[in-house]
Amino acid sequence: MSGLLWGGTLPHLLSAPELPLAEKVLRPVFVYAALVLLLRVFGKRELAQLNPFDLVVLLSLSNTVQNAIIGEDNTLAGGLVGAVALLLVNYVVVRFMFRHRRLDQLLEGTPTRLIENGRLCEEGLARELLTPSELLTVAHRQGFRRLGDIKTCVLEPGGSFYIEGHTPPREERRHEELLARIDQLCRQVEELKRSVSKR
Repeated sequence: MSGLLWGGTLPHLLSAPELPLAEKVLRPVFVYAALVLLLRVFGKRELAQLNPFDLVVLLSLSNTVQNAIIGEDNTLAGGLVGAVALLLVNYVVVRFMFRHRRLDQLLEGTPTRLIENGRLCEEGLARELLTPSELLTVAHRQGFRRLGDIKTCVLEPGGSFYIEGHTPPREERRHEELLARIDQLCRQVEELKRSVSKR
């Protein structure tokens, strides 16, 4: 086994990349740019992974673009060059976007309001291809039982949800109202008792 590794497979894996170095560096850069653009065009729901289909798409993307990044090169050196190029381009883009906020907002897009003042924003849901049942699933993950308990819900450009409940929540307000009524009834009962005892 070790003879086989040292005799054939291992030296091949460790050999120099089969593709020219410039092509090996440029391939990940083009794939990176294409994926950022595609995820921007196809919306935030892919990043949010709202259902199994979205998760399957994201998992399949890496396998789909693998050959575009490394080509026919299966060497270890070739894979490492591709990985370093990918990480380097991401580092450069993130630093550049950090210094240019307006461009960052332009590329990332703007947040989408899904619930405002307790009401569903049909236009926002339609833009992000979200159904109320999918939104309810998101609400459950953040501890809300019903969409009616939510005052504001925003889908951020990165695919995360910002949810703000009514303050205080409706059930809590009902509870407080009931307690206030019970206190009022108790006071009335006490007054009745006093008036009866005086007679």
